[in-house]
Amino acid sequence: MELMDYIAAAPEITLLGLICVVMIADLFVEQENRIVTFWLSMLSLVVTGMVLYATAPEARTVVFYGAYVSDPLSQLLKLGAVAFVAVSFLYARDYLRANDLHKGEYYLLGLFGLLGMMIMMSSNSLLTMYLGLETLALSMYALVAIDRHNVTSAESAMKYFVLGAIASGALLYGISWVYGVTGSLQFHEIEAALTADPGLNNLPLWFGLAFLIVGIAFKFGAVPFHMWLPDVYQGARTPVTLYLATAPKLAALALLFRVLVDGLGSLHDTWSTMIMFVAVLSILAGNFIAIAQTNIKRMLGYSTIAHVGFILIAVYTGTEAGYASALFYVLTYVVAAAGAFGIIILLSRRGYDAELLSDFKGLNARSPWFALMMLFVMFSMAGVPPFVGFLSKLYVISAVLEIGGTGLAVLMVLASVIGAYYYLRVIWYMYFEDTEDQAVLQASTDTRLVLTLNSLAVLVLGIVPGWLLTICIQVVAAGT
Repeated sequence: MELMDYIAAAPEITLLGLICVVMIADLFVEQENRIVTFWLSMLSLVVTGMVLYATAPEARTVVFYGAYVSDPLSQLLKLGAVAFVAVSFLYARDYLRANDLHKGEYYLLGLFGLLGMMIMMSSNSLLTMYLGLETLALSMYALVAIDRHNVTSAESAMKYFVLGAIASGALLYGISWVYGVTGSLQFHEIEAALTADPGLNNLPLWFGLAFLIVGIAFKFGAVPFHMWLPDVYQGARTPVTLYLATAPKLAALALLFRVLVDGLGSLHDTWSTMIMFVAVLSILAGNFIAIAQTNIKRMLGYSTIAHVGFILIAVYTGTEAGYASALFYVLTYVVAAAGAFGIIILLSRRGYDAELLSDFKGLNARSPWFALMMLFVMFSMAGVPPFVGFLSKLYVISAVLEIGGTGLAVLMVLASVIGAYYYLRVIWYMYFEDTEDQAVLQASTDTRLVLTLNSLAVLVLGIVPGWLLTICIQVVAAGT
């Protein structure tokens, strides 16, 4: 191995070293001083982000004998993941302290999960991708069960673990079939083999491809492999749900791009039909079932499934415009999701979680500012202009229309109208319902400031989206 190999992987190496430092330091920190672990974790994220920026490649670089790639896509997704993990830690801090859950394990598992995400984002091999995916998955299983005395959390963690193990097995089985047909695990070699010998596009490869898509759909939470997502969103403590709903979505997009676009791009006509089927089911089931929910975390879980459908439709197009719109959609959705769960955490207090829609009654009377922030987030998720969620949906629909998918475009528009109902219901509760709960929202100044900036971002990005969209287009163009 050469020095270039280690420079390209410097962010992962740095993060792993810092995780070890945080882990050892946490052993010597008393419970009442656990805030030290928080600040060490935040410092680790800052240093990792700086290393990412310093080692950004000028061109696509493949190292470690073809197993690792450093390119603009991986850099953008990694920076986004580091930022949203930092936001998750900040929002979680006050909640964890108030509920006697402020342990070093939350931050360490979050950092290990980030390491898994970064490995996935830079994988150039099915095996490397799988190792990163399992690093992330094992961290999330433990995070969901971090409140050992909560029966609901334990049940959700067990369900997540069992179904996740099945999905991982399906993914690994699909990898073995693809390797058996093409003779390689590296994405560029798989693509080269399929291009050189069209005869490899046969039943055994389709069989393996089907299992790969099952694993990818599960990690995304797409229908019909979505069973775990609403239950885990509801059962996990809210800071854990916040973590699950943000940065891992960027890793899931990396999984989708690396496997289907980089490795199996020449089989687009084969896998696009399967992706479209899963996407349409996700859009319909996610929006319709969300209407019936009274738990806001569960409602946001089903809405996530609907948003995943839009992302998959964008990838289904097989065009650079579609891939860029998928990347833009994921980045902007994660911003909105972080704001939504951040405000849910803000409404919670010791011994009380604001998980029901009715808990938002009269929020405008108690805190007009954060009611306005929640309105911004809900409008963005619903796709109301001028918020960025509207543009995200518009770009995906435009990409679909470019390939002649008028029927799909109409379906997405109608589904968005249906989805607007359950988002507007939250706004109705905040502004037009009264409540006897007059509890004051308590959070530190830095949390309030970041949450405000987070919520305002959905409006600012909706008004001036050009710079982010340009970055997404450039990143996709550099990698396709």
